[in-house]
Amino acid sequence: MKLQLDKLTVLFPYEHIYPEQYYYMAEVKKALDASGHGVIEMPCGTGKTACLLSVIVAFMLKFPSRIQKLIYCSRTIPEIEKCVEELRHLFNYYERVGGGAPEFLAIALSSRKNLCINDAVVSKREGIAVDGACQSLTSSIARARKKIDPDYPQCDFFETWDAKRDYPIPNGIFNLSDLRAFGQKKKVCPYFLSRSAVNKAHIVVYSYHYLLDPKIAEIVSKDLNPRSVVVFDEAHNIDNVCIESMSVSLSRRLITRCEGNLESLDRHLKKLKNENSERLKEEYDRLVENLREKQREREEDVAIVNPGVPDEVLQEAIPGTIRTAEHFLRFMTRFSEYIKHRMRTRVVHVESPASFLRDIHSSLMMERKALKFCSERFASLAKTLELADVSNFNPLVKLTQFATLVSTFSHGFSVIIEPDEMSRDENSLPDCLVHLSCLDASVAMRPVVSRFQSVIITSGTLSPLDMYPRILDFQPAVMASLSMTQSRESFVPLMIGKGNDQVEISSKFECRDDTAVIRNYGNLLQELSKCVPDGIVVFFPSYIYMESLVSAWAKTRLLDDLTKHKLIFMETTDAVETAHALEQYVRACESGRGAFLFSVARGKVSEGIDFAHHLGRAIVMLGIPFVYTEGRILRARLEYLRDQFDIRENDFLTFDAMRHAAQCVGRAIRGKTDYGVLVFADRRFGKIDKRTKLPRWIQEHILPGCHNMSVEEGVSKIRRWFPYMGQPMKKEDQLGVSLVSEEMIQENPQVMDKYKNVVVEVD
Repeated sequence: MKLQLDKLTVLFPYEHIYPEQYYYMAEVKKALDASGHGVIEMPCGTGKTACLLSVIVAFMLKFPSRIQKLIYCSRTIPEIEKCVEELRHLFNYYERVGGGAPEFLAIALSSRKNLCINDAVVSKREGIAVDGACQSLTSSIARARKKIDPDYPQCDFFETWDAKRDYPIPNGIFNLSDLRAFGQKKKVCPYFLSRSAVNKAHIVVYSYHYLLDPKIAEIVSKDLNPRSVVVFDEAHNIDNVCIESMSVSLSRRLITRCEGNLESLDRHLKKLKNENSERLKEEYDRLVENLREKQREREEDVAIVNPGVPDEVLQEAIPGTIRTAEHFLRFMTRFSEYIKHRMRTRVVHVESPASFLRDIHSSLMMERKALKFCSERFASLAKTLELADVSNFNPLVKLTQFATLVSTFSHGFSVIIEPDEMSRDENSLPDCLVHLSCLDASVAMRPVVSRFQSVIITSGTLSPLDMYPRILDFQPAVMASLSMTQSRESFVPLMIGKGNDQVEISSKFECRDDTAVIRNYGNLLQELSKCVPDGIVVFFPSYIYMESLVSAWAKTRLLDDLTKHKLIFMETTDAVETAHALEQYVRACESGRGAFLFSVARGKVSEGIDFAHHLGRAIVMLGIPFVYTEGRILRARLEYLRDQFDIRENDFLTFDAMRHAAQCVGRAIRGKTDYGVLVFADRRFGKIDKRTKLPRWIQEHILPGCHNMSVEEGVSKIRRWFPYMGQPMKKEDQLGVSLVSEEMIQENPQVMDKYKNVVVEVD
C-alpha cells in the first residue's frame, strides 16, 4: 500500500498495516528529517524490520543527496538473513507497484565461515580455523610462494577476485546464500567480493561488531559514507556489546601460549636475518612514517575514528624502543613476564590504567608511548616475517591489544587482577585473570554517533528509554515508545507472587533453598502442564539455579509427573547440545505431545530464538534475572556509572534485569495472530519499581488484580482464557481495530488519528 508520511510517499509491501507500524515509521521519519538520532521501542512481533526498510528506502529515493546509504546492524545470522529477505520483498513490491525496483545494491556481510565456498577451507568449520586456512592461501606471502613453487596451494576463487578487485556486482539483493551462489557461478570469492562491495553498496546488512568493535571496523567499515543511516535492531543489549568489544582478559594459560608465540617469532626472525636482512631494514624505515597516512585520512574525514588510535598517537611514528624487530620481541617478552608477575597474587587488585602504567614504568622502565604501538607493530612484523596464517598467534594478538588499550585510555577503563576463588590447593598459586575492563559503553559508540548522520536504536524491550542516551552518552532527536493495538487479548501477563499455601515465591538468594518455594515453583509448572497446550518455555535466572531446582524436583518425583503431560528438554552451556534439544523440542510440539524447554535468561535461547504460535503458548519467568552482583567487573562498572552518570546501582541492576525478563517473555509473541501467556513468577515483579521498568506494551495489559496472584488464581485465569483464544480469528474482526487497509485510508485520510495514543514521545 502507499502511505503519506508528511509529504513523503512510502510504499509498504503489505495489504494492511498496524496503526503502531504507521506511527513507528512516522517517528523514524522525524529522526531522518532532523538528521539526528532516535531511540524507539516497538512491541515484539509487530514488523519493525519492514517498517524501517520501507520508510528509509523511501527517504533515500526522495532525498538521495541527504541519505546515501543504509547500514542495518543485527545480532545473529538468522536475523541478518531475515532482514535481507524482507528487503527483497519490499523491492519486489516496488517492481509490481512502482514500475521498477530501486537501483540499489544491497548486500549481507558475514565472516569467512558463512561465505567461503572453497571446500578445503570451509571444511575446517570453526571460525578461527577457517580464517587461518583462508589467510594461508590468500595472503600476499602465500601467493608469492606460489610463484616460486607451482605446487604450493592457492584459492582460485580469490585469484579471480584479485585479478579485478573492483569486480562488478550488479544492483540487486544479495543474501549470504545469494553471494555464495554468485561466487560459484562466477568462480569468484564471495567473502572478498562482499567486503569490497561494502563501500559502493547502498544498503549493507551485517553484525553489530563490524561497526562497534574498533579492531573489525578499522578493516571493514572505515570508509563508509557519513551520509548514512545506521540502524541497530534488537538493540536492548547494545551497551554490553560496546563494552565487550573494548575489553580484554588475559589468563595464565594465554600468557604461556604468548611466550610460545614469541619464541616462534624469534626463530622466524633469526631465519630471516640470515636470508634477507635488507627486508628488516626496509621495514624499519617504513615504520618511521607509516602512521602519517592515518592522520591524513582523519583530516579528510574518510575513515571512522578508531577509538584504539587517538589523535596524538597518529601524529607520531612508532617509537625507537620497539622499531627494530628484535627490540619489539624483547619488549613483548618483558611485558608478558610483568603480567605473569602480577598474576602471582591471592588477593584481588583493582586499579586504574594510569596506576597500572606507573607500576610497569617503575618496575621495568617501559614507556606508555611504546605500549600504545604494540598492535600496530605486531601487524607490521607479521607481514615482514611472511606469516601467512596468524590464527596461531591469537594469544599474542590479544596481549598486544591489551597493551595498546591500557596505554591509550585513562578514563572509563579499569584493570582488575582477579585470582580464581575456586582453587583449593593452598600450596600453589591459584589461576588468575587480568581484565582490562571497559566501564563506559560510549567509548565504542561515540565514533558512530559522531560520524553518521542518523543512528536509530530500536527493540521491543528498551524501557526505560532515557537510560540508553545516558549510558551511551549521546543526545537523541527522537525518543518514543509504542504500544500494541489488539482486536482480542492476544497475550496475558500474569504476576504470580505466592503459592497455594500463600508462601511468597521468589528467586532471592535467601529463598533459594526454601522447600516451600521449590515446591510452589514445581506446583506452578505442574498446573501449567495440564492446562497449556503445546510448548511451554521456562526461563531461570542462572544455570546453577536451574540445576538446583531440577535436582530438587527429581528427588520429589515431580519431574515424573511433569513428563506424564509434556516432555522436558534443557538448555546447556554446550551449543551443540542446546541445538539438539531445540530440535527435539520443536518435534515434540509439532507432534502434539507438547514439551517444556528449560532455559536460562541471558543464554542463547533467550536472545535469538523465536517461539511462534504452538512453540510458545506460555513463557514462564521463574525469578528475576539479576546479574551476579559480586563480580569485580560489574562492581567497577556500577561505581563508574554512579560517579560519572549519577545512575544508582539499584536502578541500573533493576533496569538490566527487567530488560532481560522482557526479552525472554517477548519470544512468544511474534505477530497479531499469535497468542500466549506471559507468567512472571516472583513476588518482586509486582512491586512498582520493577513493574514500571517493563515495556509499555506489556504494562498496559497487566490488570490491577494480576500484580500478586497465587498459583491457583493464575491457573484459573489461564483455564478460562485459552478456550476463548482457540476460536478462529478473522481479518474482518481486526479491521478498524488493530488493522487498517489501504481502502480505509483512501476513504478517510484521517483514519489514523484515532490511534494517536499508541505512541508516547519521551522528552
